[in-house]
Amino acid sequence: MPSSRRPTYAPPRRNGRPDAAPADSAEKEPRSSGTPGASTGGDVITASRSIPDQAPAHKPAKAEKPSGATVLAFPEPKGRRRRKKVLAAAGTVVALVVGLLAAAIYSPVLALQTISVTGTHFVTPAQVQTALEPLRGKPLPQISDDDVRGLLGSLVQVKSVSVEARPPSTLAVAVHERAPVALVKQGEQYQLVDVDGVQLATTDDPATASLPVIDGGAGAIGQDLFRATAAVLGALPADVLAKLSNASAQSVDAVELKLVDGQTIVWGNASEKELKAKVLAALLKAPADPKNPVRVYDVSVPRHPVTR
Repeated sequence: MPSSRRPTYAPPRRNGRPDAAPADSAEKEPRSSGTPGASTGGDVITASRSIPDQAPAHKPAKAEKPSGATVLAFPEPKGRRRRKKVLAAAGTVVALVVGLLAAAIYSPVLALQTISVTGTHFVTPAQVQTALEPLRGKPLPQISDDDVRGLLGSLVQVKSVSVEARPPSTLAVAVHERAPVALVKQGEQYQLVDVDGVQLATTDDPATASLPVIDGGAGAIGQDLFRATAAVLGALPADVLAKLSNASAQSVDAVELKLVDGQTIVWGNASEKELKAKVLAALLKAPADPKNPVRVYDVSVPRHPVTR
């Protein structure tokens, strides 16, 4: 039967000194790996106990697939396959269109070589072509209306333009010029001006222009009386404009016109000028009465015109 007595540890006596430290405060010696009851010298008793290794943790066994298992693959829905095909086709078409556009925009095949000009009267086609020379060699898709207008800005006679690209290398430019409405005398010559007072051309013989002469000369351009008179002339149709000999204004509310046969047109101010122009054209087309010839056409109140 094993003993219940616990082993005690006592340090070895040193030189027989009575004041040695008690056993429970002495330093512990390292344990020996020997058998129980063995000593390392003196009366020191050592003891050891072997600790059995812990068994490794039990790992759950993997579930084995049953033999002969079969995986079924279901076919993709027709709608999804159709959408994929449509998206793929659309992507291909978009890529082709983008490629064609890029080729058209940057291709030298569409470079500008010829400039066709129409609608000129005060300027010549050669002047327009010279102004647009910086565009030559540029691909047609890269040329905009703003580019053309900017280059033609130095030609004051040009009011607006219409541009049409005609592949592979032609640019058609339709010029819309300013319309002259009056003549302004400057020295021995007469200047043709539009409603804004822009000088379009000059002539030595006013009869060749078939336009009225605005009193005041070139110095009147830009003044209030000139603008009022020019606005009235700009509202008249070409056939009526050709019958006028001169135009004057005592004030912006008192514009008067003279016909080539000496008749006077009292216009008034520039308000309702479109209606006044229609009324005047109708009065001039009315049959003349030889016994009572009309000397004055008053359209200052267009809804109640007066002739006398």
